[in-house]
Amino acid sequence: MSAPTSHLRTALRLAADGLPVLPLRRGKLPFGNCPSCARNACGGRPNMKAAGACGCLAPCHAWAAATTDPHVLNSTAWGPAWRQAAAVAYHPGGAGVTVVDLDDPAAVQWARETLPATRTVPTTRGEHWIYRGTMPSSNAVRPGVDIKSLMSYARWLGNGAGTMGALPDAVRALAVKDPSPARRAPQTLSVPVRGPGGECRHRTPTYLDRGITMAVQRITEARSAVHATVYRTFLAVLSTHGRCGCLTEAHIARLFTAAQAKGESPRHCTDAWTNACTTLGL
Repeated sequence: MSAPTSHLRTALRLAADGLPVLPLRRGKLPFGNCPSCARNACGGRPNMKAAGACGCLAPCHAWAAATTDPHVLNSTAWGPAWRQAAAVAYHPGGAGVTVVDLDDPAAVQWARETLPATRTVPTTRGEHWIYRGTMPSSNAVRPGVDIKSLMSYARWLGNGAGTMGALPDAVRALAVKDPSPARRAPQTLSVPVRGPGGECRHRTPTYLDRGITMAVQRITEARSAVHATVYRTFLAVLSTHGRCGCLTEAHIARLFTAAQAKGESPRHCTDAWTNACTTLGL
């Protein structure tokens, strides 16, 4: 492609530091980097198709497009987006951080009175407070306050000032909502949980073992788009086995081991699992 634009140069520098980045168009919206996502035709939802299936070099929309791979960022397919880009964004969850987006002076004042000090970055109308650690993203947790971490993106506005602190319980609590009486409480996946009558709804461990074996095989046989394949596989396993509680640490370890054998880092595995749980409401 032609000489890098200033936004692409910024993106490449951030990616070299381990920050997953993507271009934003006017209006602080992500580009769709394939025809299926052009002009937001996909509705803003990440498209997790395998590379090549829709002309994409990566999962192709919003936070899922963020990458640290300079070859992807500097590729011909992404060239038009960088030439039209109005800003650079990053995936906070992929970088292991959480952004508390304070959208007006009143929200900033609330944060100064309520939250522990951390790195702060000025924005057009307020500030970003950035903490080490990840959590589910959530908008409008209180007036003028959004949380951007897993499955979200934030504009890159510079390094800011101050020392980044650990994600405090006060921020995590902002995203906790009172459970609806009609909604089943989430169950831990660390130990087996039996259904009514003490019996797993799948009736036999063979069903689960076969499912885990097939999932491991799917990850092992991936030839491209490994990250997307791992996420889709985790999502499939959890959609089938996550709610009855029959998954154990041993089952999860088998999936993580297969993913790491394909080059996924432990953090990427954890993020993919957490994102799949969040998507399914587990």
